[in-house]
Amino acid sequence: MKQLRQRIMTLVLFFTLFLLIDYYVFQAVITVSRDWTPFWKNGIRYGFWVPTVLAGVALVWWLFADPYKYSATVRTLIFTTLAGAYLSKLFAVLVLFIDDLQRGVRWAIAYFQKSDQPSAAPGEGITRSEFLAKTALVAGTLPFVGMAYGIISGAHDYRVKRTTVYLPNLPKAFDGIKIGQVSDIHSGSFFNKTAVQGGVDMMLGEKPDVIFFTGDLVNNESSEVKDYIHIFDKLKAPLGVYSVTGNHDYGDYKAWASAKDKQQNFQHLIEAHRLMGFDLLMNEHRFIEVDGERIAVLGIENWGAGRFTRYGKLDKAYHGTEDAAVKLLLSHDPSHWDAQVRPLYPDINVAFAGHTHGFQMGVEIGNIRWSPSQYIYKQWGGLYQEGSQYLYVNRGFGYLGYPGRIGMPPELTIVELKRA
Repeated sequence: MKQLRQRIMTLVLFFTLFLLIDYYVFQAVITVSRDWTPFWKNGIRYGFWVPTVLAGVALVWWLFADPYKYSATVRTLIFTTLAGAYLSKLFAVLVLFIDDLQRGVRWAIAYFQKSDQPSAAPGEGITRSEFLAKTALVAGTLPFVGMAYGIISGAHDYRVKRTTVYLPNLPKAFDGIKIGQVSDIHSGSFFNKTAVQGGVDMMLGEKPDVIFFTGDLVNNESSEVKDYIHIFDKLKAPLGVYSVTGNHDYGDYKAWASAKDKQQNFQHLIEAHRLMGFDLLMNEHRFIEVDGERIAVLGIENWGAGRFTRYGKLDKAYHGTEDAAVKLLLSHDPSHWDAQVRPLYPDINVAFAGHTHGFQMGVEIGNIRWSPSQYIYKQWGGLYQEGSQYLYVNRGFGYLGYPGRIGMPPELTIVELKRA
């Protein structure tokens, strides 16, 4: 009963918010359509409220039905459309509010002026100006169009990012080794298998010597990757494919019927790595050997700062690699680097991470780099160096929540190691 009341209150709260936003924006629609013919005027004014009704239906469905009976694609589509529409309308509300604010100030000034002075310039009315009404509607439309473009064009617009790291202690046999990195696949969000296959083919076209996968194979359930195993099992490299788990791989964000079900889900995820040919490192290490020389690859379970879980045990993975000339670490969350890796393990040469997705939104043009991720993570995308240690943060192969990318395309990384 308590849960039902909470859901009703949530429905009333959100639907009231939607109505207030829509009513405010509707004033601009009235202004813009004032001189239209009756057919178009009535069409746009009545049609404006259809999405509002659909939003209410979606809220009822989400709160009182079982949305998880349907595919993740359906849930994502409904949630993204709803969130995108009202986030876009907030831009329109902002323009309209600024207009109302400045006209309110003008009215207050005119109120205290002498009666023989004009209260407004010729041609100006007290109602909302048509120009700013049109501006508000454009401001509310452009973000939605941008989000739609990010889904249609940006979600699978894979880009190869190449960088070189120079290590003075790199064995000669490994001089020039090409490391391919893939991260944050999030297979439960995919809606285009052909495009995903294209991303895998792009990585194979780079002919990496070894491939690292740095976690988040799924969103919540291991079953999400079932239809993509035959695609990702094509990722092969002469020196192997090594992987670790990310925060989403444990099923921590889903309400399970029992602890046993959750554990079984994780075992199925481990089996998926095996079926794809990924050597999953669970707080372990491996040695890669070429011409009698070796480097160490360490991999840990997810270790995150703040609210994220810490399953990783770097001390366990590190043990036995002390004498390795070069140590490479796979750790999903980049916050691990400053929190534990650099202070306690100064001989770990290069760490590979993902997790941030670059917020799936940002600007990277020349030396201009901006993303909302930078307000959360000190290291959010690309190569970082502190002293003799390096961290590379992959911007992600897939997407989560918003099924698209704007200015932050999905990434395939090639890191070449060279002797300094």
